[in-house]
Amino acid sequence: MIRTQLLTAAGEYITGGEELVQRWHADGNGFIWIDLLGEDAAHENNFLLSMGCHPLAVEDVQRFRHPPKTETFDNYTLILYRGLTEFNKDLTIQQMTIALFAGERCLISCHPRHSMGVNHYWGYAQQENLLVSPGLLASRIMRFSVGRYLEAILAFEPSLNELEDAMQEKPNDEVMRELIGYQSRLRKLKRIFSYHEKLVTNLLTDIPQQLINEDGDIEHALQDLFERCERLHGLCTMYYEICGDLINGYLSISSHQLNNTMRVLTIITAIFVPLTFIAGIYGMNFDNMPELHTPYGYFYTLAGMLVIAAGFGFVAFKKWL
Repeated sequence: MIRTQLLTAAGEYITGGEELVQRWHADGNGFIWIDLLGEDAAHENNFLLSMGCHPLAVEDVQRFRHPPKTETFDNYTLILYRGLTEFNKDLTIQQMTIALFAGERCLISCHPRHSMGVNHYWGYAQQENLLVSPGLLASRIMRFSVGRYLEAILAFEPSLNELEDAMQEKPNDEVMRELIGYQSRLRKLKRIFSYHEKLVTNLLTDIPQQLINEDGDIEHALQDLFERCERLHGLCTMYYEICGDLINGYLSISSHQLNNTMRVLTIITAIFVPLTFIAGIYGMNFDNMPELHTPYGYFYTLAGMLVIAAGFGFVAFKKWL
């Protein structure tokens, strides 16, 4: 589906379909936003090429799971990022690639499924007069998407606090498995947010002159977007490290408990090994054993074993227990 918003040179605002593209070309001074939603790859390719988009940029847009990036061409600045379609409490997500071509008097957005950021500004573009600044509109759309990520990550914090309390009060394998799952998902999110932060950093470092010349405060908009991306990446990294610390803490506690158990078992073994040795010696049935016919041999041996056990027990209690 192709839908369009056109702001003519005379100030007339029109919404429609692909037919408005020809009117925009004929107008010469109008502004247009073209939204391609779930278009067939071949038709999308032909349409973007007809709008003057670079073939390499079109190839990046249609490449499966292309990492977020930004690149400036002669006619357009391409912003390619990951939009959010679903974000659950357990940090499982559904995402899609959203491409924004910000050109002179034109913004083209491409996405395979509905995007909340695109849909939000589709209704507010006229009210905020954003069509006259395609670069500013593109940054606002991405800012909205990043804001959704931020809301979802902040909503995860109470769950993480509960897990932290559970690990301190009653650590168990079930909580640890949950933490490992969260850490794995946070690692994926951290990778996505790192891409987004680098994307906006590249834009801020070298803002295309075309965007600077627009009627819009693009520098402040990009700075605000960068701060959001930076905060998002920082929060995700912090939560990832907290999960890692809790997992390491649980493993340390388990290791400590295992060490205590092994120490007790080692002490018991150290006490009973010499007793077992003595019992083994005197359990052999040889006729010529000197002590075999001693009247009080059993009591002497038993007393010796008790003395040895008591001695080892005393030493173990003083040094190890």
